[in-house]
Amino acid sequence: MTTTTTAHRQAPPGGPQRATPARKLRRPRIPARLRRVGLPYLLLLPALLLELLVHLAPMVIGAVMSFKELTQLFIGNWGAAPWKALGNYRVTVDLDAPVGAALLHSFLVTCAFSVLSVGLCWLIGTAAAIFMQDTFRGRGLLRALFLTPYALPVYAAVITWAFMFQRDNGLVNHVLHDQLGLTDGRPFWLLGENSFVALVVVAVWKTWPFAFLIVMAALQNIPKDLYEAASLDGAGLVQQIRRITLPSLRPVNQVLVLVLFLWTFNDFNTPYVLFGKAAPEAADLISVHIYQSSFVTWNFGTGSAMSVLLLLFLLVVTAVYLLATSRGRKHADG
Repeated sequence: MTTTTTAHRQAPPGGPQRATPARKLRRPRIPARLRRVGLPYLLLLPALLLELLVHLAPMVIGAVMSFKELTQLFIGNWGAAPWKALGNYRVTVDLDAPVGAALLHSFLVTCAFSVLSVGLCWLIGTAAAIFMQDTFRGRGLLRALFLTPYALPVYAAVITWAFMFQRDNGLVNHVLHDQLGLTDGRPFWLLGENSFVALVVVAVWKTWPFAFLIVMAALQNIPKDLYEAASLDGAGLVQQIRRITLPSLRPVNQVLVLVLFLWTFNDFNTPYVLFGKAAPEAADLISVHIYQSSFVTWNFGTGSAMSVLLLLFLLVVTAVYLLATSRGRKHADG
């Protein structure tokens, strides 16, 4: 029986050494600041991608359609539609042609409708919010009633108004003609020139609670000490509103007016539900006009060109408005 010397190897100088474990691979560490700053954007990324998919993809497709002669003959394969370049835009902006003249009329009607609706919504909402600042019995119930038009579904609210505007058995004519005697006869509210008035009434009734809600929330940030000091100095209610309330609400009103304008200018549900596919000439908003040009006459190329022009107009108006308000804010602060 032989013995080997491999088990009794001579220890190296300096004493026995312990076996060292294998060195672990270290992952690159992300700085804590980068993780803290980038995490919110990472969490928002899925929603942002979905938002781009829902909104940006139809916008790009619509822009491509505006350069094609897309009619009902190419609905099954719209990619095979002939390329028309700027032909649809030339037809749209030609004010001497029927298409351009009709679009200009619709644009002017929409501008008038938007200015009246936004102005009335802001005025009524601001007045109601200022009135609700005082504490009185039943204020909570009255606030809930004020917000009811905004909480109702659009279709249910507008259809109810459509029944109320009926000529023979509508509530509006019953009150104005039968009870108050303010009209000589029973006017048509959904036809002719009165259709514009009916449209403005419904739009204001449906939208002003949003302005009321925003202004009422903004009023909570105004210190009560300012009103008490102004009252001690002899300032009345009108002076307090002019010198304290309105200047304090300027930043909120700038955003509120812009949002109301964009909503009103693009409003499609109200005129469509109130008048149907064929809106009267006096209430021919541009949103319904584009719908008729696309889905009634089956000329999707022209309708897409109108939509692109509308988008460009709203972008220009928004940019000019934001630039003007920012300059006004800097001038006021300076």
